[in-house]
Amino acid sequence: MRKILFGVFLGLGFLSNAQSYKGKGDIKMQIGALIQNGGTGVVVSNDYGIGENMSFGFVASYMLNAEGVTIADVNYKPEFSDRADAKIRFNANIGNVLGLEDNMDVYPGLNLGTRNFGAHLGFRYFFTDGFGVYSEAGIPIAEYDTTPNVFGKYNNQFVFQIGACFNL
Repeated sequence: MRKILFGVFLGLGFLSNAQSYKGKGDIKMQIGALIQNGGTGVVVSNDYGIGENMSFGFVASYMLNAEGVTIADVNYKPEFSDRADAKIRFNANIGNVLGLEDNMDVYPGLNLGTRNFGAHLGFRYFFTDGFGVYSEAGIPIAEYDTTPNVFGKYNNQFVFQIGACFNL
């Protein structure tokens, strides 16, 4: 019984010390599921703190089960270039501005990718100093896909992400 109570109190101690954004020099990594119209996939992103409330990072995503399209009895299947996307991003980490607890962060931001210029809004919650969960939604502001075809909307529409995040 003592071991169980010790484990519970130790876990609570970790919960109270978790911090979602530490400012300059902070490094986050996120791995999650990407959900959009026409398919789902995986996404990996990271953020580097460059100021008290600012960070920049990179995002790579790949649609695993992108749906094919049939037009005039011809079946088209998405190629690698239709499924993959890469972006750079800038975030305003405003959890402390909003008065949230240290283990929570809200981050609106802008991103520039291979298919569009867009915006995103995300939320992180850390259970411990190194592990948490996140969710994020993104929209394109200006689309500039140079190969618009039947798969032009893949990675170029409203997307939702959910997954795990890590302090590095």
